[in-house]
Amino acid sequence: MSKKTKMKDIKIPDSISSRTKYKRKYSFGEMYSSFVMIPNALAKLIGNKKKKLVDKNFIERLQLAVTEVNGCAACSYAHAYMALKQGMSNEEIDSFLNGDEKFINQEEAKAIVFAQHYADSRGFPKKDAYKSIIDEYGNIKAKIILSAIQLMFAANIFGIPYSAFQSRLKGKPYRDSSLLYELGMQITGVFSLPVAFVHGIFRSIFGFSNIRFDEVQ
Repeated sequence: MSKKTKMKDIKIPDSISSRTKYKRKYSFGEMYSSFVMIPNALAKLIGNKKKKLVDKNFIERLQLAVTEVNGCAACSYAHAYMALKQGMSNEEIDSFLNGDEKFINQEEAKAIVFAQHYADSRGFPKKDAYKSIIDEYGNIKAKIILSAIQLMFAANIFGIPYSAFQSRLKGKPYRDSSLLYELGMQITGVFSLPVAFVHGIFRSIFGFSNIRFDEVQ
């Protein structure tokens, strides 16, 4: 793939590029909780870049799957651009952003479904669902897969109100949004991220798990 790849080369589905309402809407509490997971998740992905245990295109597909569930326009554009530069085709990217299973490889299917489940459960997946990922890929790869999902999930929660704000500036405000919510989430997100980052580091130091499960049976 040429390094001259530009954003204009990306074909974003109309359902995303013309969005005027939220597909998913999150609270500040949910944003902070997702930010707390970032330090551990980031460390796992940095380690994976060196060891290359999980392919970078697999990680992009996981993150595109999360973005499709949440409907973050800004994240869709950014990660579609990254995926295109890494060699994924426009057709493949479009498929993931539309929730189409056409390009899901059999060996990646469980992880992709888990990524969708993680986002759909608002960051509280079923314990059995994560156990199936460990059984399929092993504990080390499962943690890398989880980390890729968690970073995208956190980015989505911040990016969704940002996308709504950008749409407002273009004269197309989301129907179920407000300027107070959009700016409030962005401002509190910027100021809470360092606090959440330190919180996440302390959780790692004291051995707390970097995943929270839905305990409701």
